[in-house]
Amino acid sequence: MTKTSDVADLAVMGRSDLVTLWQQLFDQPAPAMLSQPFLRRFIAFEMQSRRHGRLPRQVKATLEKGSGKKPRPTCPALKPGGRLLREWNSVTHVVDVTEDGFTWNGRSYRSLSAIAREISGAHWSGPRFLGLTGKAAK
Repeated sequence: MTKTSDVADLAVMGRSDLVTLWQQLFDQPAPAMLSQPFLRRFIAFEMQSRRHGRLPRQVKATLEKGSGKKPRPTCPALKPGGRLLREWNSVTHVVDVTEDGFTWNGRSYRSLSAIAREISGAHWSGPRFLGLTGKAAK
């Protein structure tokens, strides 16, 4: 099958026709693992974009500007001797920072997440649970 003129035709096309159409539109082979629904969506978008004059310059600029990743918040450096406090179910938990990791309730842990799991009984990001990153833990 050759170039189709209507997006509605994509719904009835088989994979081989979609791959051929992809090759014609993009001048490169279709990604091997891309499913037929996604092939249809990408091809439909490209066809509509070409038909209606592509994306406006302002939209392109916004997309390019937004493509830069924001830096992830970093956990503040924890130094031995530091202390973290967390109130959970009306109990204040004290976590001490040591050379080898952390201590809580007299036991040593290598990660804050293990302590958070012990305290809450659920999987948590330890730094987040103890209020060291981004949003405060509930």
